[in-house]
Amino acid sequence: MAITGTDFIGIPSQDAERSRAFYIETLGLRPGPNGRFECWAGETCFGIWEPAKMGMDFAPQKNAHPALHVDDVAAARAELEAKGVEFAADTFDTGVCHMALFTDPDGNDLMLHHRYAPYE
Repeated sequence: MAITGTDFIGIPSQDAERSRAFYIETLGLRPGPNGRFECWAGETCFGIWEPAKMGMDFAPQKNAHPALHVDDVAAARAELEAKGVEFAADTFDTGVCHMALFTDPDGNDLMLHHRYAPYE
């Protein structure tokens, strides 16, 4: 067996249409050409699904923040705040990157991220 990549990141939701609107209209991800509930950030697919429709309990994804790359975290954060997105805390500067943590409408953790230090 050889794992060769990630096919998608599952996004649990209680309302797939609301989530789709958030990921496409608020975050600006591009709609998937092959599935209504697929949204793309670069080459990464976010697949929205409703656990209740599969007989499972809904639980938001916590503490595994997908790091959404932006060129300027402060500017992207300001744009999202203007759209009503609330951030969990001040933007972090780790010494190599900036990170700003927030959630989608279902409480799934997300992060704006920009690495400014070169890889060594």
